[in-house]
Amino acid sequence: MTEQHQTFRCGYVALIGAPNAGKSTLMNAVLGMKISIVTAKPQTTRRRVLGFHTGDDHQLIFIDTPGLIKPKYELQESMVRAAHNAIAEADAIFFMIDAPRVIETGRAFPAGLFDLFDESGRPVIAVLNKTDLVSDKKTLLPLMQRVTEAYRFEAVIPISALQEDGIAELLSEVKRHMPVSPPLYPEDMLSDQPERFFVTEIIREKIFEQFRQEVPYATEVYIAEYREEEERDYIAAEIIVERDSQKRIMIGSGGAAIKQIGTKAREEIETFLDRKVFLELHVRIREGWRDSAAWIRRLGY
Repeated sequence: MTEQHQTFRCGYVALIGAPNAGKSTLMNAVLGMKISIVTAKPQTTRRRVLGFHTGDDHQLIFIDTPGLIKPKYELQESMVRAAHNAIAEADAIFFMIDAPRVIETGRAFPAGLFDLFDESGRPVIAVLNKTDLVSDKKTLLPLMQRVTEAYRFEAVIPISALQEDGIAELLSEVKRHMPVSPPLYPEDMLSDQPERFFVTEIIREKIFEQFRQEVPYATEVYIAEYREEEERDYIAAEIIVERDSQKRIMIGSGGAAIKQIGTKAREEIETFLDRKVFLELHVRIREGWRDSAAWIRRLGY
């Protein structure tokens, strides 16, 4: 270990919490770049996504995870496993709390979650997110007291990931819990996922933004073909749905819906890749794919 690395800290930080608690928004804010897709709908994140934040004396490897839910089918079982595995593998844990929602509903924390924290033996920091949406700031103090009494957290830190408020304090706190270690990834690297992963996620994000109710949740995207060509990249993606009625909604009258998805996705993909793209979308029916272990594995979960 070099002299520089004798004080360098590097480790994994799991982002854990209920759907829509702001896990992906926080990771994107820390990295200064959109790595995880974000929509107003819960359960947008389905896979664990790694994001690397490297400074002069540290490298924090964030694990963005699906929201903790009671699974109803195989896909959700896979999503919950990803979150549980992140808890077991991390050097520290951010327990993300939607502050205004908890204040409004008074809801309890997920059953059994603190047992998972105990089993991991890792330091846990409670992150009270979305404080910018708390209309009466006086209600934050009782919430902080409630959270402090709920579990032996290393710290309870209020933030607004969207406004990037409180993030510096949060990073300062978690850095001291990281092991002394040289960086595990190059300092200019932000994630270990390949480009085609981000392409599928961007397309899926546009589907979540455009459709309501069940359709986005019954949908998956995978890349059938990806060619880097001289003038632009060629990408053929397949959108999987479960029923013919969902396919008709996805395509829309005269193909208007699928065209709108393709246009919005292509624009963001080109920005992300910094090059021109020809994007071709097809909709395929795969009945019951969400509850099929074979399809879940085939789709990389």
